[in-house]
Amino acid sequence: MPEKLARLAELHADYDVIFCDVWGVLHNGVEARPFAGEALSAFRRHGGHVILLTNSPRRRASVGEQLDHIGVDPQAYDRIVTSGDVTRDLIKAGSRNIYFIGPDRDLPLLDGLDVDITGLDDAGAVVCTGLYDDEHETPDQYESILRDFRERDLPLICANPDLVVERGERLIPCAGSLAAIYSELGGETKISGKPHRPIYEAALAAAQELHPGIDRQRILAIGDGMPTDVKGARDFGLDLLYVSDGIHAREYTDHAVVDEERLGAFLEQHGARPVRWMQRLR
Repeated sequence: MPEKLARLAELHADYDVIFCDVWGVLHNGVEARPFAGEALSAFRRHGGHVILLTNSPRRRASVGEQLDHIGVDPQAYDRIVTSGDVTRDLIKAGSRNIYFIGPDRDLPLLDGLDVDITGLDDAGAVVCTGLYDDEHETPDQYESILRDFRERDLPLICANPDLVVERGERLIPCAGSLAAIYSELGGETKISGKPHRPIYEAALAAAQELHPGIDRQRILAIGDGMPTDVKGARDFGLDLLYVSDGIHAREYTDHAVVDEERLGAFLEQHGARPVRWMQRLR
């Protein structure tokens, strides 16, 4: 069981760059986490650099606008790398005719790409950014159309690998939940976001611009999601600070208090080896 970290400042001397998750660490989809932005701002004032690494299917400018609206301090980060941005390369490399699944607000993901949104009969690929209505729909309602995609051997490009995300006190399904069903059906999925390498390679390229010659051992990943943040950091060879008050909190938290024995068992179950953990970033 890793030690609990009281303040991020205790690690300032050990790292030059932070790759920080956004949803679940900096905000919960409704409001900013108290003190999280200030912790990152203090790291930057100490001379470090912060790259926000998010599975949002939106482009970086849109995510920045969302952070401003929610109240995340713009001094908390240097760059934003999104799953949406790295997924554009997958879309460009695929069929021009795509079937789009997701809310209209995500359509700017396709801006500037030579693609057409078509019906199922003409589609050569599927691009999924999420459910059409994640407030009222569930992933199992999409199984029928996913079977249709599978029968036609259409690749599914998933712009947000997260299975669920926090929205206030609720967990909302994301595009990754549909990609998981499609994979179980035997369909081909293409994913660039966490935990896959393309988004980490994009973040590393940004880190090298900010801190030339950066040693990967001097990069700290911060996140709350086992299949995304934790696995991605482990596979890319990064140290991890685990934030427990995220999507998995129900597994080891009672009345806002973390049961450290249960947390330790949960981390062990998932093969997670964070260097430290915090209930919330501060």
